[in-house]
Amino acid sequence: MPVDALDRAGMVARFRADRVAGGAARVVLSLNGEGVWYYHRDPAFREALDAADIVHADGMSVVRAGNRYTSAHFPERVATTDLYHDLAAACARDGASVFFLGGRADTVERAAARARAAEPDLTIAGWHHGYFADGSAEEADVVARIRELAPAIVFVGLGRPRQERWCLRWRDPLAGVTWLKTCGGLFDFLAGDAARAPRWMQDRGLEWLYRAAREPRRLAWRYLVTNAYSLYRYHRHRDDVAGRSG
Repeated sequence: MPVDALDRAGMVARFRADRVAGGAARVVLSLNGEGVWYYHRDPAFREALDAADIVHADGMSVVRAGNRYTSAHFPERVATTDLYHDLAAACARDGASVFFLGGRADTVERAAARARAAEPDLTIAGWHHGYFADGSAEEADVVARIRELAPAIVFVGLGRPRQERWCLRWRDPLAGVTWLKTCGGLFDFLAGDAARAPRWMQDRGLEWLYRAAREPRRLAWRYLVTNAYSLYRYHRHRDDVAGRSG
């Protein structure tokens, strides 16, 4: 799986370089244990990940696997909920705008209001909920609005794997945007509806467990299945590497 060995500062530097360079919109995705599951189970997700311009390690399991099985050095986990604040601060300093796409209408509206309060110099060009059908007239209107506003970053929180497919599908029509950045449940955090795990759990790669414990009905099954599968893939790769070296 293609993953870039970048830290948060490196991601911000890459964004600024892409903004200066202009050209086509860059698809920026993240990978964690759940993404490993989707990569091996969903051909469209695999296509999107393989075609992305940047994929950052949004899970400690990916960081550890990258450092163990590749020659690259993955300096840290780049959680999207942390990276958002870095990018928002960079946009505020540079006079660049952002657009929020996804979530429920009330959630994304509250997320935008709280984001503005937290970063008064940040221009949030607009927002739209994620409850539209792919290929619908409403989706076409949303794309036309984003094209007209030309924000530097569109944060796309449509849920995996839909958000990855969406970014890949609209990369060329949204050429005026610098980054199409998937963000999962970011708007729930910005709106105050979800909380981050304690730092010690984040550092140990256990934020998924914290979230599953808080929302067991919605998340426990998903995390248990996808994390177990990702562990299987890591161990299988380890055995393959050991076999080749032997």
